[in-house]
Amino acid sequence: MASTTEGDHREEEVPHNEDEDTGAQVAPIVKLEEVAVTTGEEDEDAILDLKAKLYRFDKDGNQWKERGAGTVKLLKHKVTGKVRLVMRQSKTLKICANHLVLPMMSVQEHAGNDKSCVWHAADYADGELKDELFCIRFGSVESEYFFSFIDSSKLNHVTSVLRLITEYLWLFLD
Repeated sequence: MASTTEGDHREEEVPHNEDEDTGAQVAPIVKLEEVAVTTGEEDEDAILDLKAKLYRFDKDGNQWKERGAGTVKLLKHKVTGKVRLVMRQSKTLKICANHLVLPMMSVQEHAGNDKSCVWHAADYADGELKDELFCIRFGSVESEYFFSFIDSSKLNHVTSVLRLITEYLWLFLD
């Protein structure tokens, strides 16, 4: 058996330069045009924008089912003044909830969890109008309090949203 040294089997190390031009040119296979994406939120102002997880109550299974996790927004239309709740999933931006905030709606704290709220709404997120019972869970008690503080009966009437926010802030400053 002949003895071999380590240097005989080792590949020669050459410093690799990442900015090195190989001379290869790759042309795009398909030319993509810029597309203007409309979300339907262009004529609306965001009153509220919070991260949350949304559940709906399944009557058949008698249990809560997760609808999605993402950003919940209360949007006020610039012309009509109507307010709607829209929630989109974080990664896919698929709509989880989409309904008007009506004066008869009442948001209540979920029993046993101070970070959650419950309410009924006629929702249109799946493309058809359905009466749903929703539960939304926030990351903090403050977010839940802010969400439930915005009284639905005041949102679509004369009371200014800015006044509601100011009242909310004064509660924590006193």
